[in-house]
Amino acid sequence: SSCYVERRDKLARGGALDGAGKRAAFALFYGPQHFLITREIMRAIGPAPHTRVIDLGCGTGSAGSAVALETGGAVIEGCDLHPWAVREANWTYDMFGLRGRATIANIVKARIDAASGALVLAAYAVNELAAEARGPLLDRLKAAHIRGASILVIEPIGRRTNLWWPGWTEAFTAAGGRDDDWRFRVPLPPRQRLLAKGAGLDPQELTARSLYLPGTLSLSE
Repeated sequence: SSCYVERRDKLARGGALDGAGKRAAFALFYGPQHFLITREIMRAIGPAPHTRVIDLGCGTGSAGSAVALETGGAVIEGCDLHPWAVREANWTYDMFGLRGRATIANIVKARIDAASGALVLAAYAVNELAAEARGPLLDRLKAAHIRGASILVIEPIGRRTNLWWPGWTEAFTAAGGRDDDWRFRVPLPPRQRLLAKGAGLDPQELTARSLYLPGTLSLSE
């Protein structure tokens, strides 16, 4: 919490995963939460027969795996700047029997090679970028949508650290997209409930906000 609210300059350098404790918390607690939240968002916005999922800032692969599973097993292409996260993401893909791999790459510079039939996901990643990197990323996402790709951005629901959100909302809705706040009454698995209790947390609901731009299907689909 301190890193995300008080020392945000560390996020762009990968500070959220510095140290074994932070990595364990992400892998064991926050990653599963992100999987459940993303799964529910995908079910709420409706099914789409995507064949590829391009997961920008994939972390441990939990959100991207949820998207791939909800689309019926799309090939997933993840990228993250942190080597540990990439290893975890590939393990996650293997455990779910998904096709595809995660690689080490900076989403600020990574080429978004997406067109019709693809879904570009940025889950809990845009918020961690330096402010000057968000505008160019938004332009690249809009370009991918023009080529036919769907775009899904997921972030925490808190507004204090998402001051950039209104500008992105305007861009997405102007292009025919939607902006949603979500609250899901989904019980955590027993292990995550125990971890939450041990940390003094009592999550009664899972929350997030999302931006979604539906893409187009290729003629072959």
